[in-house]
Amino acid sequence: MNTEKNKWHRHLFQAVIDNCIEIFEQNRYADKVIQYNLKQHPKWGSKDRAFVAQHTYDMVRWYRLLKAISGANEIPSKGDWWQMLAALRWWQQQSLPEWTEFRQTDYRLFEKRLKENSDKTTLMQSYPDWLDALCKEELGERWIAQSVALNTTAPVYIRVNILRIQPEKLSKLFQQQDIKYSLTTQPECIRIDKRVNLFGTDWFQKGFFEVQDIASQLVAPFLQVQPGMKVIDACAGAGGKTLHIAALLQNKGKIVAMDTENYKLDELKRRAKRAGADTIESVLWPTENAKVLKKYNQFADRILLDVPCSGLGVLRRNPDAKWKLQADFIDRIKVVQQQILQSYTSMLKPGGKLVYATCSILPSENENQVAQFLSTHQEFELEEIHHTWPEDGYDGFFMARIVKKN
Repeated sequence: MNTEKNKWHRHLFQAVIDNCIEIFEQNRYADKVIQYNLKQHPKWGSKDRAFVAQHTYDMVRWYRLLKAISGANEIPSKGDWWQMLAALRWWQQQSLPEWTEFRQTDYRLFEKRLKENSDKTTLMQSYPDWLDALCKEELGERWIAQSVALNTTAPVYIRVNILRIQPEKLSKLFQQQDIKYSLTTQPECIRIDKRVNLFGTDWFQKGFFEVQDIASQLVAPFLQVQPGMKVIDACAGAGGKTLHIAALLQNKGKIVAMDTENYKLDELKRRAKRAGADTIESVLWPTENAKVLKKYNQFADRILLDVPCSGLGVLRRNPDAKWKLQADFIDRIKVVQQQILQSYTSMLKPGGKLVYATCSILPSENENQVAQFLSTHQEFELEEIHHTWPEDGYDGFFMARIVKKN
């Protein structure tokens, strides 16, 4: 146990507890809860902010294990949450302040419970039984390495926006401000090695970069766009990959960003303006407008289908998804994925290419969906498949590039 003297701040521990209650009892998303609550305390220093964010994510990530160690009820009480936080710090060999909330803490009981459960792999890795069983069924032995990797803290990567600045120049700016970073094998991707509030920098406001995982940054290049092309991003969302495509097009050509939600397209417009991406047209889809439907028939040289999915490949970043996901949702989303593949391909020109992408590691959402589509669409052929795996330090992504025959 690390017994180094610390300057304890009760309000930081309380913030972690409050965050957990919001996430689990009010069913809110962890990243949104943390982001909102940190904004409410602008005077907190970087260490305080890191403490609250990291402890909250760790409490969520190891929720099932911490309940077992601490002896918490199935639905934790407020006192249970404090004991779960105590169990987390004990398990991570960190000391605790001698506050009323921790006076009943019994480390020997923690150790006894941990030993009693040490042979229960699913509990020790802190996954729901049904999810662990599903992943074992689909991935076999490979799931073991993925389950461990998905419980690690994800690095922070940025994508340098070459419409605004070159990577070498941004690197020099980081050096001047003593921001710790590392270059990667991808020319526009930089890893931030010490967490800083990047969103509060002038560089972010000027559109010099976007926060985007290194695996996610592989999707747009996989589409093989060239300046001057017409590209449809059919499930654009708030536009992270749309903006990357715009940069690869060098603002020459046209991007049609489609989504089913107006608020996401509005956010994309704001981000595009900041990034200097002026070739993007946003379209609410689907539409019953016959003229619009005709306009986009065989319109695109390239189509990106970054489809809704289980998100199992990005559990490092969204650990609360382990507890929010349900088996019937995955079944439903697989139907949606196939519908998207079936319905958007008429927009592709002969000789054009589309990329089907997910942030899932399940074959049933990935290879199987592509195979099902190709079995009924002889005018298409598979060109290439690419995986990134959590065990290799990436978020889990799947990409399949499909060509429409001339």
